Amino acid sequence: MPRPRNQTARRAQLIAAAAQAVLQRGAAQARLRDIAEQAGLTPASVLYYYPDVHELFTAVLAQGSVTYCEQREQEIARFTAAGDRLRACIRSGVPRPGETADASRVLYELAPVVLRHAAAAAEYKRFIDRQTALYQKVLTEGEHSGEFHPVAEVAALAREFVALEDGYGLDVLTGALTPDEVEQRLLLHARLTLRLDA
Repeated sequence: MPRPRNQTARRAQLIAAAAQAVLQRGAAQARLRDIAEQAGLTPASVLYYYPDVHELFTAVLAQGSVTYCEQREQEIARFTAAGDRLRACIRSGVPRPGETADASRVLYELAPVVLRHAAAAAEYKRFIDRQTALYQKVLTEGEHSGEFHPVAEVAALAREFVALEDGYGLDVLTGALTPDEVEQRLLLHARLTLRLDA
């Protein structure tokens, strides 16, 4: 098979197709044929670029997590006051109908791949670390400005916020809670752990 001229574009096409297949069927049920159909290619063409479909799923996770974090960082950068930046950080981590819910759902659907493949697990760790660093920066700025009074180490609190987002994100996607309810719960957690009324 001759090598296509633009491999970067074809890989991007396959990542987008795999993300759609995961969104529609879940990582456990998405088949090579589903991905090929989404991309308008043959299964053999998919395997030419990604001989292991889990490698393709890892690429979906990598791209999805980078895009997700970049959007959060851009949202937070719109504000200067520590309290506003924290609220933006919290709000940007809650799935809402539309693109953010779809992006979150794809990342959740890839959990089985993360649990069974080292490359995906490493990618997931980078994702969590980047979000934790984002919270840590916002909390540290608030502490330095005197607006926040953390009850524990900022690094630990930052990771705790991300863990809460992960758990509550599932509640939103399954309909157990609304995005606004989750946002209010996270803001309550912020008030308690940062002593915002102190």
